[in-house]
Amino acid sequence: MKKVMLLAAGLFLAISTFAQQATDKTVKKIEVTGSAEIEITPDEIYLNISLREYLKNKTKVDITTLENQLVKAVAGAGLPKESLTIENVNGYNYEIQRKKKDPSEFMARKQYRLKLTKLDKINTILSAVDAEGIESTNIASFSSSKMDEYRKEAKIKALKAAKVKAEYMVAALGNSIEGILEIQEIPTDNFSDVRPMYANAMYKGAVESDSAAADLDVKTIKVRAEVRTVFQIK
Repeated sequence: MKKVMLLAAGLFLAISTFAQQATDKTVKKIEVTGSAEIEITPDEIYLNISLREYLKNKTKVDITTLENQLVKAVAGAGLPKESLTIENVNGYNYEIQRKKKDPSEFMARKQYRLKLTKLDKINTILSAVDAEGIESTNIASFSSSKMDEYRKEAKIKALKAAKVKAEYMVAALGNSIEGILEIQEIPTDNFSDVRPMYANAMYKGAVESDSAAADLDVKTIKVRAEVRTVFQIK
């Protein structure tokens, strides 16, 4: 029994000594962050279009008529049917206080989202819709069909930037890095967009010419990535 107890005590002492030695051997490391940005030209443009009913010579031009014009214009521009979706439907009444409502005075509105690849088709489409029925338009956002690829590329560049930073920092002290210990992705907005001139232009009455639309320049959007890294120092 005493032999067993002595053996257990010796084993415990050996483990404790080994653990102490492992603790005393501190790993030298450096923690740095890396970031990268990629500028790309968007090929997905999302346009908000708001149509509203109105009175023309005391006759209401209904929302169905306006919608059919828009759908036909989108098809005529060579865009797929699914590029146009309904975002919202609402309405208003001119004589809200009257007890007896006149159905012709209730004016419906519909908001649509149109997906485009270029700005040059905007005026072609809007010019085919009754101008009085177009309440407003604005560009909602820009994106790219290859956004996942661009995000991956930005993350790789951010990681490489972190490695370069770690290398020259430890090299200044006469050391070098041995390997990576930790990698943590830092959440970012992924990309930011800069909207072109006229992005929030109101289209009422007359619609601008197609040549004016062709002059609109879609500015680049920036895809950003950032990472936190920990490298081991030799």
